[in-house]
Amino acid sequence: MSVTIRRSEQPPWTVLSVGGDLDVVGAPDMRQAVVTAVAEGSRLLALDLSELDFVDSFGLGAVVGALKRVRQRGGELALVCPSSRIRRVFEICDLDRILSLHDSTDTLSELSVVVSDGATSTRRRP
Repeated sequence: MSVTIRRSEQPPWTVLSVGGDLDVVGAPDMRQAVVTAVAEGSRLLALDLSELDFVDSFGLGAVVGALKRVRQRGGELALVCPSSRIRRVFEICDLDRILSLHDSTDTLSELSVVVSDGATSTRRRP
């Protein structure tokens, strides 16, 4: 199965919905979608993995690459990952320690975005 990527806006977040297989074949497509979104000015990027069936090390590398690209430009990356099976892959690799994981795109609005000195960080609103 191939990867599908849809872009939508949930201000202030740009959401890339990724479905199918995020593997050696699909990872470059997601990487290009991230590059395009960031080049167009998106600083707050969410990867919605709700429709993702499979992720391998190439997919994980693409997610880490997205995090680096967004943070280098003073932005932040959030992952929407309701599937316990897919979420477990991120937890096993300790990526849940550096990535903001969410159960749905609805929780993105609960984050307060703090911008200081060109850097962006996110925190849950009290």
